[in-house]
Amino acid sequence: ASDDGVRYPAKVAHAMADGMHAVRAWREHRGLTQDALAAAAGVSKPFISQIEGGKREGSVGTLKKLAAALDVPLDALT
Repeated sequence: ASDDGVRYPAKVAHAMADGMHAVRAWREHRGLTQDALAAAAGVSKPFISQIEGGKREGSVGTLKKLAAALDVPLDALT
């Protein structure tokens, strides 16, 4: 089998298994605030809050920006 090289830290995997949104789990793992992630990804802090809270879904374009800012593949956020 092929290995894609992506590893999920235990902290991230456990947070996601407990129901935390992947964006929040990775953001917290990277030690970023919502403000810092918003600035790095070029999206608004309220939008990140809504995504993390499950109130809105980000478009593929937005999720790509967030993935790049978090230094994870897009699949890690979906």
